[in-house]
Amino acid sequence: MTKHGAISAAAAYLLWGFFPIYFKLVQAASPLEILAHRVIWSLLFLALVLAITRDWRWLPDALRNRHALTIYLGAALLLGANWFTYIWAVNHDAIIESSLGYFINPLVSVLLGVTLLRERLRPGQWIPVGIAAMGVIYLTYRYGRLPWIALALALTFGLYGLLKKISPLKSNHGLTLETGFLFIPAILYLLALNSQGNLAFAHRGWTLSLLLALSGAITSIPLILFTAGAQAVPLYLLGMLQYTAPTLQFLLGVLVYHEPFTLDKLLGFALVWIALLLYTLEGYLNWQRNKPRQGLEATIPVLPE
Repeated sequence: MTKHGAISAAAAYLLWGFFPIYFKLVQAASPLEILAHRVIWSLLFLALVLAITRDWRWLPDALRNRHALTIYLGAALLLGANWFTYIWAVNHDAIIESSLGYFINPLVSVLLGVTLLRERLRPGQWIPVGIAAMGVIYLTYRYGRLPWIALALALTFGLYGLLKKISPLKSNHGLTLETGFLFIPAILYLLALNSQGNLAFAHRGWTLSLLLALSGAITSIPLILFTAGAQAVPLYLLGMLQYTAPTLQFLLGVLVYHEPFTLDKLLGFALVWIALLLYTLEGYLNWQRNKPRQGLEATIPVLPE
Protein backbone atom coordinates (compact mmCIF):
# COMPACT_ATOMS: atom_id res chain seq x y z
CA MET A 1 0.00 0.00 0.00
CA THR A 2 1.28 3.49 -0.87
CA LYS A 3 0.50 6.70 0.97
CA HIS A 4 -0.47 8.45 -2.27
CA GLY A 5 -2.83 5.61 -3.20
CA ALA A 6 -4.64 5.78 0.12
CA ILE A 7 -4.92 9.57 -0.14
CA SER A 8 -6.33 9.33 -3.68
CA ALA A 9 -8.94 6.74 -2.71
CA ALA A 10 -9.92 8.66 0.42
CA ALA A 11 -10.23 11.90 -1.57
CA ALA A 12 -12.55 10.17 -4.05
CA TYR A 13 -14.87 8.98 -1.29
CA LEU A 14 -14.81 12.41 0.37
CA LEU A 15 -15.84 14.08 -2.88
CA TRP A 16 -18.65 11.54 -3.38
CA GLY A 17 -19.74 12.26 0.17
CA PHE A 18 -20.24 15.95 -0.59
CA PHE A 19 -22.32 15.33 -3.74
CA PRO A 20 -25.58 16.40 -2.05
CA ILE A 21 -24.25 19.96 -1.71
CA TYR A 22 -23.68 20.17 -5.46
CA PHE A 23 -27.09 18.77 -6.41
CA LYS A 24 -28.78 21.12 -3.95
CA LEU A 25 -27.02 24.05 -5.65
CA VAL A 26 -28.42 23.10 -9.07
CA GLN A 27 -31.93 22.10 -7.98
CA ALA A 28 -33.41 25.08 -9.87
CA ALA A 29 -33.10 22.71 -12.84
CA SER A 30 -35.29 19.61 -12.97
CA PRO A 31 -33.73 16.24 -12.03
CA LEU A 32 -33.93 15.05 -15.66
CA GLU A 33 -32.20 18.19 -16.92
CA ILE A 34 -29.47 17.78 -14.29
CA LEU A 35 -29.05 14.15 -15.39
CA ALA A 36 -28.80 15.19 -19.05
CA HIS A 37 -26.11 17.75 -18.24
CA ARG A 38 -24.23 15.24 -16.13
CA VAL A 39 -24.14 12.82 -19.06
CA ILE A 40 -23.16 15.41 -21.67
CA TRP A 41 -20.49 17.22 -19.69
CA SER A 42 -19.05 13.97 -18.32
CA LEU A 43 -18.53 12.65 -21.84
CA LEU A 44 -16.93 15.93 -22.95
CA PHE A 45 -14.66 15.98 -19.89
CA LEU A 46 -13.60 12.36 -20.36
CA ALA A 47 -12.98 12.99 -24.06
CA LEU A 48 -10.73 15.91 -23.12
CA VAL A 49 -8.80 13.74 -20.66
CA LEU A 50 -8.40 10.98 -23.26
CA ALA A 51 -7.25 13.52 -25.85
CA ILE A 52 -4.67 15.04 -23.50
CA THR A 53 -3.33 11.62 -22.50
CA ARG A 54 -3.65 10.27 -26.07
CA ASP A 55 -5.51 7.29 -24.69
CA TRP A 56 -7.77 6.39 -27.62
CA ARG A 57 -6.26 3.09 -28.76
CA TRP A 58 -8.86 1.01 -26.92
CA LEU A 59 -11.84 2.64 -28.64
CA PRO A 60 -11.84 1.04 -32.16
CA ASP A 61 -11.62 -2.48 -30.75
CA ALA A 62 -14.35 -1.72 -28.21
CA LEU A 63 -16.70 -0.39 -30.88
CA ARG A 64 -16.23 -3.57 -32.93
CA ASN A 65 -16.93 -5.84 -29.96
CA ARG A 66 -20.69 -6.50 -29.86
CA HIS A 67 -20.47 -8.36 -26.56
CA ALA A 68 -18.67 -5.44 -24.91
CA LEU A 69 -21.11 -2.92 -26.37
CA THR A 70 -24.05 -4.91 -25.03
CA ILE A 71 -22.49 -4.94 -21.56
CA TYR A 72 -21.86 -1.21 -21.63
CA LEU A 73 -25.32 -0.42 -22.97
CA GLY A 74 -26.81 -2.28 -20.01
CA ALA A 75 -24.38 -0.52 -17.68
CA ALA A 76 -25.34 2.85 -19.18
CA LEU A 77 -29.04 2.25 -18.52
CA LEU A 78 -28.36 1.19 -14.92
CA LEU A 79 -26.03 4.12 -14.36
CA GLY A 80 -28.59 6.56 -15.76
CA ALA A 81 -31.29 5.11 -13.49
CA ASN A 82 -28.96 5.30 -10.48
CA TRP A 83 -27.92 8.88 -11.20
CA PHE A 84 -31.52 10.02 -11.75
CA THR A 85 -32.76 8.36 -8.55
CA TYR A 86 -30.00 10.00 -6.53
CA ILE A 87 -30.54 13.45 -8.05
CA TRP A 88 -34.30 13.16 -7.48
CA ALA A 89 -33.76 12.04 -3.87
CA VAL A 90 -31.40 14.90 -3.00
CA ASN A 91 -33.69 17.49 -4.55
CA HIS A 92 -36.74 16.06 -2.76
CA ASP A 93 -35.15 16.12 0.70
CA ALA A 94 -34.40 12.40 0.89
CA ILE A 95 -30.63 12.53 1.44
CA ILE A 96 -30.86 10.33 4.53
CA GLU A 97 -32.75 7.61 2.70
CA SER A 98 -30.37 7.83 -0.26
CA SER A 99 -27.41 7.37 2.12
CA LEU A 100 -29.09 4.19 3.35
CA GLY A 101 -28.96 2.88 -0.23
CA TYR A 102 -25.18 3.20 -0.33
CA PHE A 103 -24.81 1.78 3.18
CA ILE A 104 -26.65 -1.41 2.20
CA ASN A 105 -25.17 -1.56 -1.30
CA PRO A 106 -22.25 -3.90 -0.36
CA LEU A 107 -24.68 -6.36 1.21
CA VAL A 108 -27.09 -6.12 -1.74
CA SER A 109 -24.14 -6.79 -4.06
CA VAL A 110 -23.33 -9.91 -2.04
CA LEU A 111 -26.91 -11.15 -2.41
CA LEU A 112 -26.89 -10.42 -6.15
CA GLY A 113 -23.69 -12.45 -6.44
CA VAL A 114 -25.37 -15.35 -4.67
CA THR A 115 -28.58 -15.24 -6.73
CA LEU A 116 -27.21 -14.33 -10.16
CA LEU A 117 -23.64 -15.62 -10.16
CA ARG A 118 -24.19 -18.59 -7.82
CA GLU A 119 -21.44 -17.34 -5.53
CA ARG A 120 -21.24 -18.84 -2.06
CA LEU A 121 -21.26 -16.75 1.08
CA ARG A 122 -18.88 -17.56 3.87
CA PRO A 123 -20.76 -18.50 7.08
CA GLY A 124 -19.64 -15.24 8.70
CA GLN A 125 -21.22 -13.21 5.88
CA TRP A 126 -24.75 -14.53 6.40
CA ILE A 127 -25.05 -12.90 9.83
CA PRO A 128 -24.55 -9.27 8.68
CA VAL A 129 -26.78 -9.86 5.65
CA GLY A 130 -29.55 -11.09 7.95
CA ILE A 131 -29.13 -8.16 10.37
CA ALA A 132 -29.23 -5.65 7.50
CA ALA A 133 -32.40 -7.30 6.18
CA MET A 134 -33.95 -6.89 9.63
CA GLY A 135 -33.02 -3.20 9.52
CA VAL A 136 -34.67 -2.69 6.14
CA ILE A 137 -37.80 -4.59 7.26
CA TYR A 138 -37.98 -2.49 10.41
CA LEU A 139 -37.60 0.76 8.45
CA THR A 140 -40.30 -0.42 6.03
CA TYR A 141 -42.62 -0.95 8.98
CA ARG A 142 -41.83 2.45 10.50
CA TYR A 143 -41.96 4.34 7.17
CA GLY A 144 -45.23 2.64 6.30
CA ARG A 145 -43.69 1.88 2.90
CA LEU A 146 -40.64 0.28 1.38
CA PRO A 147 -37.61 2.60 1.50
CA TRP A 148 -37.75 2.51 -2.30
CA ILE A 149 -35.13 5.20 -2.87
CA ALA A 150 -32.54 3.26 -0.86
CA LEU A 151 -33.47 -0.05 -2.49
CA ALA A 152 -33.49 1.44 -6.01
CA LEU A 153 -30.04 2.96 -5.49
CA ALA A 154 -28.64 -0.23 -4.00
CA LEU A 155 -30.12 -2.50 -6.70
CA THR A 156 -29.16 -0.35 -9.69
CA PHE A 157 -25.65 0.16 -8.35
CA GLY A 158 -25.33 -3.49 -7.38
CA LEU A 159 -26.40 -4.68 -10.85
CA TYR A 160 -24.12 -2.07 -12.39
CA GLY A 161 -21.26 -3.48 -10.33
CA LEU A 162 -22.02 -7.01 -11.56
CA LEU A 163 -21.81 -5.84 -15.16
CA LYS A 164 -18.54 -4.06 -14.42
CA LYS A 165 -17.13 -7.33 -13.08
CA ILE A 166 -17.44 -8.85 -16.55
CA SER A 167 -16.63 -5.70 -18.53
CA PRO A 168 -13.32 -5.71 -20.40
CA LEU A 169 -12.33 -2.02 -20.20
CA LYS A 170 -10.76 0.20 -17.57
CA SER A 171 -13.18 2.23 -15.50
CA ASN A 172 -12.71 5.60 -17.23
CA HIS A 173 -12.90 3.91 -20.66
CA GLY A 174 -16.10 2.17 -19.64
CA LEU A 175 -17.64 5.39 -18.35
CA THR A 176 -16.79 7.04 -21.67
CA LEU A 177 -18.75 4.38 -23.54
CA GLU A 178 -21.62 4.51 -21.05
CA THR A 179 -22.04 8.27 -21.27
CA GLY A 180 -21.63 7.94 -25.02
CA PHE A 181 -24.71 5.71 -25.18
CA LEU A 182 -26.71 8.27 -23.21
CA PHE A 183 -25.30 11.34 -24.97
CA ILE A 184 -27.75 11.60 -27.91
CA PRO A 185 -30.89 11.07 -25.76
CA ALA A 186 -29.56 13.70 -23.34
CA ILE A 187 -28.99 16.22 -26.14
CA LEU A 188 -32.44 15.58 -27.61
CA TYR A 189 -34.05 16.01 -24.21
CA LEU A 190 -32.37 19.37 -23.63
CA LEU A 191 -33.40 20.55 -27.11
CA ALA A 192 -36.99 19.53 -26.35
CA LEU A 193 -36.88 21.40 -23.04
CA ASN A 194 -35.53 24.48 -24.77
CA SER A 195 -38.26 24.41 -27.43
CA GLN A 196 -40.84 24.33 -24.63
CA GLY A 197 -39.21 27.23 -22.81
CA ASN A 198 -38.39 25.05 -19.79
CA LEU A 199 -34.59 24.80 -20.10
CA ALA A 200 -32.78 26.14 -17.04
CA PHE A 201 -29.32 26.17 -18.63
CA ALA A 202 -28.47 29.63 -20.07
CA HIS A 203 -31.88 30.94 -18.99
CA ARG A 204 -31.69 31.13 -15.19
CA GLY A 205 -28.42 32.91 -14.53
CA TRP A 206 -24.79 32.26 -15.33
CA THR A 207 -24.08 30.71 -11.90
CA LEU A 208 -26.51 27.83 -12.48
CA SER A 209 -25.25 27.36 -16.05
CA LEU A 210 -21.64 27.22 -14.87
CA LEU A 211 -22.48 24.72 -12.13
CA LEU A 212 -24.31 22.49 -14.61
CA ALA A 213 -21.35 22.66 -17.00
CA LEU A 214 -19.03 21.62 -14.16
CA SER A 215 -21.04 18.43 -13.62
CA GLY A 216 -18.70 16.57 -15.95
CA ALA A 217 -15.60 17.37 -13.91
CA ILE A 218 -17.48 16.83 -10.64
CA THR A 219 -18.54 13.37 -11.85
CA SER A 220 -15.23 12.31 -13.39
CA ILE A 221 -12.56 13.64 -11.02
CA PRO A 222 -13.53 11.35 -8.08
CA LEU A 223 -13.47 8.39 -10.47
CA ILE A 224 -9.99 9.32 -11.70
CA LEU A 225 -8.77 9.70 -8.12
CA PHE A 226 -10.29 6.37 -7.16
CA THR A 227 -8.74 4.62 -10.15
CA ALA A 228 -5.36 6.10 -9.23
CA GLY A 229 -5.62 4.80 -5.68
CA ALA A 230 -7.47 1.51 -5.99
CA GLN A 231 -4.60 -0.69 -7.16
CA ALA A 232 -2.35 0.54 -4.35
CA VAL A 233 -4.83 0.04 -1.53
CA PRO A 234 -5.74 -3.33 0.05
CA LEU A 235 -9.31 -4.52 -0.34
CA TYR A 236 -10.07 -4.37 3.38
CA LEU A 237 -9.06 -0.68 3.51
CA LEU A 238 -11.20 0.18 0.50
CA GLY A 239 -14.02 -1.74 2.16
CA MET A 240 -13.78 0.59 5.14
CA LEU A 241 -13.26 3.76 3.11
CA GLN A 242 -16.36 3.12 1.00
CA TYR A 243 -18.56 3.98 4.00
CA THR A 244 -17.06 7.49 4.10
CA ALA A 245 -19.36 8.73 1.33
CA PRO A 246 -22.73 7.57 2.72
CA THR A 247 -21.67 8.65 6.22
CA LEU A 248 -20.97 12.19 5.01
CA GLN A 249 -24.21 12.21 3.04
CA PHE A 250 -26.11 11.04 6.10
CA LEU A 251 -24.54 13.77 8.26
CA LEU A 252 -25.34 16.40 5.64
CA GLY A 253 -28.96 15.27 5.57
CA VAL A 254 -29.30 15.43 9.37
CA LEU A 255 -27.08 18.36 10.35
CA VAL A 256 -27.07 20.67 7.32
CA TYR A 257 -30.39 20.10 5.57
CA HIS A 258 -32.29 19.15 8.76
CA GLU A 259 -34.19 16.22 7.32
CA PRO A 260 -36.32 14.49 9.97
CA PHE A 261 -34.50 11.64 11.69
CA THR A 262 -36.56 10.07 14.43
CA LEU A 263 -35.60 7.48 17.03
CA ASP A 264 -37.45 4.85 14.96
CA LYS A 265 -35.25 5.61 11.95
CA LEU A 266 -32.16 5.60 14.17
CA LEU A 267 -32.96 2.07 15.36
CA GLY A 268 -33.33 0.85 11.76
CA PHE A 269 -30.09 2.54 10.67
CA ALA A 270 -28.32 1.14 13.75
CA LEU A 271 -29.13 -2.40 12.62
CA VAL A 272 -27.65 -1.62 9.20
CA TRP A 273 -24.54 -0.06 10.76
CA ILE A 274 -24.03 -3.08 13.02
CA ALA A 275 -24.36 -5.34 9.97
CA LEU A 276 -21.76 -3.31 8.08
CA LEU A 277 -19.37 -3.38 11.03
CA LEU A 278 -19.63 -7.17 11.23
CA TYR A 279 -19.35 -7.50 7.45
CA THR A 280 -16.23 -5.32 7.31
CA LEU A 281 -14.62 -7.12 10.25
CA GLU A 282 -15.31 -10.52 8.68
CA GLY A 283 -13.86 -9.33 5.37
CA TYR A 284 -10.74 -8.01 7.07
CA LEU A 285 -10.16 -11.24 9.00
CA ASN A 286 -10.68 -13.27 5.82
CA TRP A 287 -8.21 -11.02 3.96
CA GLN A 288 -5.65 -11.50 6.72
CA ARG A 289 -6.03 -15.29 6.54
CA ASN A 290 -5.73 -15.46 2.76
CA LYS A 291 -3.41 -12.59 1.78
CA PRO A 292 -0.31 -14.79 1.32
CA ARG A 293 -2.23 -16.68 -1.37
CA GLN A 294 -3.78 -13.64 -3.03
CA GLY A 295 -2.23 -11.60 -5.77
CA LEU A 296 -2.79 -8.02 -6.80
CA GLU A 297 -6.20 -8.81 -8.27
CA ALA A 298 -7.57 -9.46 -4.81
CA THR A 299 -6.98 -5.82 -3.90
CA ILE A 300 -8.96 -4.37 -6.80
CA PRO A 301 -12.71 -4.05 -6.21
CA VAL A 302 -15.45 -3.24 -8.64
CA LEU A 303 -15.04 0.49 -9.18
CA PRO A 304 -17.86 2.78 -8.12
CA GLU A 305 -18.75 5.62 -10.46
